[in-house]
Amino acid sequence: MAQNKVITKAVIAAAGFGTRFLPQTKAMPKEMLPLIDKPVIQYVVEELVNVGVKDIIIVTGYSKRAIEDHFDKPNEDLRNNLIAGGPKKAHYIKMIDRISDMANFIYVRQKGIYGSATPLLNTEHLLGDEPFYYTWSDDFFKSKPLRFKQMLDSYNKYKAPILSCMEVNKDQDYERYGICGGKMIDDSNLKIDQIIEKPGIKKAPSNLASVSGYILTKDIFKYCRQVLKDLPKNREFYAVDAINLMAKNKKLVIGNIIQNGKYYDLGNIMDYHKTVIDFALNNKELAPELKQYIKKSFTL
Repeated sequence: MAQNKVITKAVIAAAGFGTRFLPQTKAMPKEMLPLIDKPVIQYVVEELVNVGVKDIIIVTGYSKRAIEDHFDKPNEDLRNNLIAGGPKKAHYIKMIDRISDMANFIYVRQKGIYGSATPLLNTEHLLGDEPFYYTWSDDFFKSKPLRFKQMLDSYNKYKAPILSCMEVNKDQDYERYGICGGKMIDDSNLKIDQIIEKPGIKKAPSNLASVSGYILTKDIFKYCRQVLKDLPKNREFYAVDAINLMAKNKKLVIGNIIQNGKYYDLGNIMDYHKTVIDFALNNKELAPELKQYIKKSFTL
């Protein structure tokens, strides 16, 4: 019996401008927006590390140096300041050292046409023949088991590209996400035959949205190049177009419906603030006082 594979490489797309958060993101990457005491991207990195990823390639762009600094060793001024703080600050030294030691971090500056497929071609030379995770820097699932663990189990079962999916039930969700069409092959996996971007509820092939990330194989690069070759002028270069082409060519593509979890999309202002509130209310140190504050605010 073949041994289950642990995927050790991941690509995180982090080159967007974060224009919905301007002026905050004029000089600070949206990926570094705080969620309690960590930047958003760190939650994504920690989940990848927790499923066995060793090498994390972050595809960045203009004004993203803060991401590199965050996952680097702390500078001596900060370290000396923490040492001078004595026992009260000693735990911070371990904390920030752990961040840089979580994985091997590789940074690639995005080059090429705008769109979610460009980071894939930018990192092909670093990935070889291995399967890898491809995910975003500003959204994630909070689930048990971890979202990437559920996807990995599906990959080991079907040996095919895996898309993380969730059920949607609001009309506006069908205008927001790519909706998958296909046939269920077990309780949590769909054999995908198409993904329609933002189809509206009347034209949606199912109630399953593809969100947040993929496990991909080397085949994706061939299909990305084919999409790019035939791409109409002034159209964005989407990874989903390559995945649709794979499905059209009878390649097995699986949509894994994430179980026991909640999806957090921090790419827009309202959902970002909802996420901050959710996480604060689930934080043992913050929750008691915050609940009192919220209750008092609503009675004024």
